[in-house]
Amino acid sequence: MAGHSKFKNIMHRKGAQDKKRSAMFSKLSREITVAAKMGMPDPDMNPRLRLAVNAAKAQSMPKDNIQRAIDKATKGEGENYEEVRYEGYGPQGVAIIVEALTDNRNRTATNVRTAFAKNGGNLGASGAVSHGFDRMGLITYPAAAGDAEKIFEAALEAGAEDVSSDEDEHEIWTAMDALHEVAKALEEVLGPADSAKLAWRPQTTIEVDEGSAGTLMKLIDTLEDDDDVQTVWGNYEVSDEVMAKLG
Repeated sequence: MAGHSKFKNIMHRKGAQDKKRSAMFSKLSREITVAAKMGMPDPDMNPRLRLAVNAAKAQSMPKDNIQRAIDKATKGEGENYEEVRYEGYGPQGVAIIVEALTDNRNRTATNVRTAFAKNGGNLGASGAVSHGFDRMGLITYPAAAGDAEKIFEAALEAGAEDVSSDEDEHEIWTAMDALHEVAKALEEVLGPADSAKLAWRPQTTIEVDEGSAGTLMKLIDTLEDDDDVQTVWGNYEVSDEVMAKLG
């Protein structure tokens, strides 16, 4: 499918974040608490919470940490977070969507705006770039879950809309409102996914050259390092050759 590789480039930050497990666990805990507050504190009765818990487990987050995050919601403890989305442009006109959970909109907006400004981009108004993306469900499995044919058949049976596989992982795309049902059906066949979340899938992509790629990666790193930022999506593609030079 067109523009597939940019998601691997987007998520290549996972390797860097593995070195910052405390920060990663904090973001996962925040999502669990918010999900539990918005619905039932039981993952079996709350689809969003179930996805959040599964995502935490996929990152080897301790069970005690997961339960504490749920308990915060049931006991009314902790901050009240709200979901905020920021949109802007990076180097070479790359469209970027930033999703955050924050208890202080002014702080988060300032940090995001500064990250764009210092790394070759600029923050736009709400809706500036999201019209160029489709809101969909994205479920990922490691390559070890099975070969491409097995995953494709399982995804088709579960009601998915698109599948893409490479040597590292399988990406399964669903309609936004079918994410929970498809994820549950796949889990029964393939086991827990590495991740299952709502995603922004670009309708077209931009090939980023070597001169801009380093600055773009720094912008994404800076955004993802912010405690309030949960996910960063973009419509860029970076070739394997350029990525290798970036290290």
